[in-house]
Amino acid sequence: MKSSHFDDRGQARMVDVSGKEPTLRTATASATVRVGDELMREIGTGDTAKGDVLAVARLAGISAAKKTPELIPLAHPLQIHHAAIEFEMRAGSAEINIVATVRAFDRTGVEMEAMVAASVAALTIYDMCKGGNRAISIGDVVLLAKEGGKSGVYRREEMA
Repeated sequence: MKSSHFDDRGQARMVDVSGKEPTLRTATASATVRVGDELMREIGTGDTAKGDVLAVARLAGISAAKKTPELIPLAHPLQIHHAAIEFEMRAGSAEINIVATVRAFDRTGVEMEAMVAASVAALTIYDMCKGGNRAISIGDVVLLAKEGGKSGVYRREEMA
């Protein structure tokens, strides 16, 4: 498969999307943070040393979506129309599942914005909680779905 991010000489380049028609683009990504049972209870009640971890992580994720072109060298600057971060507390496994959804009416997709948002929200949880448990782990950063553009709809099917 030929990469659109390299020219014929193998040099990195930003893809030219100027000829594409703007369409509504939506992407949803997730990340999982494993925090341990005690810290999970503290986060759930907002009783951590640094306060409401999830509120701060939500704001960090939304902000990160808007700053994606500053972090990913070949990402296009987009006018993001919607960014949301949701959390699912999985007490049985002491995991927090982060779901980031980003929407824009533009010429290219928002998959990277959603993945960066989920990743930064996860990193923010780690940063705010590392004093209580340095064994926190972050994993499973995945694109769950995307809609819009020439490639149409994608929905991740969980692997067995």
